[in-house]
Amino acid sequence: MSWWNNEAALELLPLLLEGFRITLLATLLGSLVALSLGLVFAFIERTAPEYVRRPVGWVLQFIRFTPPIAQLFFAFYVIRPSLGLKLDALTVGIIVLGVHYATYNAEIYRAGIDGVPKGQWEAITALSLPRNRAWFGVILPQAFRRVMPSLGNNVIIMFKEVPVLSAIAVTEMVRVGKEFTSQHFAYYIEAFTIAGLIYLAASYPTSLLMRKLEVRFGN
Repeated sequence: MSWWNNEAALELLPLLLEGFRITLLATLLGSLVALSLGLVFAFIERTAPEYVRRPVGWVLQFIRFTPPIAQLFFAFYVIRPSLGLKLDALTVGIIVLGVHYATYNAEIYRAGIDGVPKGQWEAITALSLPRNRAWFGVILPQAFRRVMPSLGNNVIIMFKEVPVLSAIAVTEMVRVGKEFTSQHFAYYIEAFTIAGLIYLAASYPTSLLMRKLEVRFGN
């Protein structure tokens, strides 16, 4: 095929797979930050006093409605040097993506908690269950069943958002492809076709799993 260079594709593949490792690492660690911090935010919005909830809500809205790439630049080029932090670009990117998606996960958790039947709350009150037991033994297990598909979808979205980290020189998969094509002044088709196929192979089965979970746990 005149439009496809097999030698370039073979040379590209291991480089892209190494970039994919960085992409996967950023997704997994960023998702852990987003899932855990999102639950913290949801608890604050649900249980904290109003003088705490209100400013936290403003901050969450600001993060939610500003683009991740702007947050990346601000964190990497302003906050990091201003505070003298010795964080590499990948760590900054993981934190920024994690915090950004935590604001969306907080809304998902909140919806799941609000969706717990009223009778469950009344039963907790009637039985005088301790606060920790009520939340972790009754409310959250039911809420998690409801929100699991949505949380999984956010993980997939974050996975596809990781290429923005190339803006602060993280060598994820798309950046590897760009650097290869810049060095050789060619092979755009090979680089981005293979990268796209790797993304598809990784995200499509996960999307199918999320659909099954949505059907199983759907209301």
